[in-house]
Amino acid sequence: MRVDMEKDCQGLTVHAVSFVHGRGPVFYASMASANETLKGCGTNGAGDKHRLVSMLWDHLVAMESPLWKCYQSSNRAAPIQVVRGLLGRPHLLLGEDLGPAISFSESGGKVWAALCGDASDIGMDVAEPDAFRREYPFHRVFHSQELQHALRLAGGDLEKASALLWSIKEAVVKALVRLPIAADRFLWVRSLPQRKMWLSIALLNRRPIGHE
Repeated sequence: MRVDMEKDCQGLTVHAVSFVHGRGPVFYASMASANETLKGCGTNGAGDKHRLVSMLWDHLVAMESPLWKCYQSSNRAAPIQVVRGLLGRPHLLLGEDLGPAISFSESGGKVWAALCGDASDIGMDVAEPDAFRREYPFHRVFHSQELQHALRLAGGDLEKASALLWSIKEAVVKALVRLPIAADRFLWVRSLPQRKMWLSIALLNRRPIGHE
């Protein structure tokens, strides 16, 4: 796995996560949510998400991917819209056309957005260890074997391990909202530490790799 970084003119950092060959990359970025900015200087949540998605879309277009390059040439003036479909799943519209998959999460006083570089579906979630205190019902929420595995990855820290597992599960659920897993689809998950938090991105292919 490779994670690349690039800052835009306003100081926001765009990360690009590569999955397997021929899949992705997935771009993601974050910014302080409106509730965390000074009064009168922030924007609403929808404005934060639109700004992040617009920035991620610009990075995807810069790749000159054949899959999305046609939208840049034929819909140069078309507005980018973030709308919600069934079950509240967010969608990116490029004019009247459905764009690449997007996903959002809010944690640590920030709004996070992810955009897929190909035609796969994605889900993203960010979780904080502080949400998993000692009184949390760990063994009712997590299977004992997966919790033990996460504990090894988190250096034995129960709260960090729980945040890791939760972010993975939420990311997978978001990726599966529209296209449930099936025999001809594959699901990958990447988890990345973000200071005290865990960020997980799930990528679900829409078609078998051999058919592309």
